[in-house]
Amino acid sequence: MEIAEVILTIIAAYLIGSIPTGYIIVKTATGQDIRTIGSGSTGATNVKRVMGKKWFFITLLLDAFKGALPVILAKIFATVFTGIGLLPVLAAISVILGHSKSVFLKFTGGKSVASGVGTILALNWLVGLIIAVIWSVITYLSKYVSLGSIIALAISPFIMYFLDGHLAYVCYCALGAVYIIWLHRSNIKRLIKGEENKVR
Repeated sequence: MEIAEVILTIIAAYLIGSIPTGYIIVKTATGQDIRTIGSGSTGATNVKRVMGKKWFFITLLLDAFKGALPVILAKIFATVFTGIGLLPVLAAISVILGHSKSVFLKFTGGKSVASGVGTILALNWLVGLIIAVIWSVITYLSKYVSLGSIIALAISPFIMYFLDGHLAYVCYCALGAVYIIWLHRSNIKRLIKGEENKVR
């Protein structure tokens, strides 16, 4: 039963993470495939290029909710590994993998920033809120969404360590940060060259 609960959590969280929010919004409203536009990502930043600021925030919030939901459910209903918080972490990992490698989009997707922050909010709301604020401030000052995302997630393990200290959560933040920064490798190259698009 314990193995079944772990497997069910991983599969359910991955499928929820795989729901391509940005793709669905753009496809429904315009008939376009967002993967053929701009960066090719299904995330909120690329949605903004097609549909404007309002839909940027709607996609951002929906992706964050999508990230938080499986983790919250795992925290509430977990009956295995409750002492070390492993099941919520497995749910969180599965969500960001689903968002970036959606089974519904032939394993393409977004860069898991909003869904990743959503998972952290679900693990510890204060840590998630601080990371969201840091992301917002850096993005606003620099006009680079990618820079805000990279910095905010890079420091997330340290914030989680000092404000929570839960080893499984800290490890998740570290692994998640490495993965999401790796997904931003093309953005990093453009930032270095001064070619990254700014948010207007």
